[in-house]
Amino acid sequence: MSERTSPWTGAPLVSPVEPPPSRWSMPTNGPIDDSDIVAIGADLEPGTLLSAYRQGLFPMPFDRRRIAWFSPDPRGVIPLDGLHVSRSLRKSVRRFAVAMDTRFTDVMQACGDPKRPGSWINKAFVDAYTRLHELGWAHSIEIYDDAGELVGGLYGVRIGRLFAGESMFHTATDASKVALVHTVDWLNETRATLFDVQWTTPHLISLGAVDMPRTEYLRHLANAV
Repeated sequence: MSERTSPWTGAPLVSPVEPPPSRWSMPTNGPIDDSDIVAIGADLEPGTLLSAYRQGLFPMPFDRRRIAWFSPDPRGVIPLDGLHVSRSLRKSVRRFAVAMDTRFTDVMQACGDPKRPGSWINKAFVDAYTRLHELGWAHSIEIYDDAGELVGGLYGVRIGRLFAGESMFHTATDASKVALVHTVDWLNETRATLFDVQWTTPHLISLGAVDMPRTEYLRHLANAV
């Protein structure tokens, strides 16, 4: 695999290293109710995470010890030619500096700030995805203000032409939206074909996210990974 570099810093990006395979067999069935959960259990080892994403699953905590694996129907995606960038957002893009993979764990911890409504990212998840980042599979986009402070960002998992966005945060107006703009630019520049955002929300819909039937998502996923 040829060396890849950050489109913003020029620094080398770690070429993905395939970890040992998971000891778990990930399910392929769809959800049976509106929880979108297809399984409970397994672990957060790199091989397990990659196996899950390759089959259209992603994890979230279920309780203090167990992990739930989700495969929503429909699935939220952002078409890579369909991001809505308003005039005010274009101005915001010029106000901030952007970097990639310079503060992955900090971005993830900010996304998991317990003061945020619905926060679910705990230490076990931070540790697991940081390890995935060290292996070259998980990436972060960092947004900085004029003072060099980290004020926004997002992180996710890149497998082939898939980018599975996990979470984003901002402490300055529009900073997370700016991270999204730069992410779509990066994905287009690197010939990605699928930007998964798990579920649509009114906020994401306003930026161009759409619902995709699970069966259609899995077809696109198979081509992407």
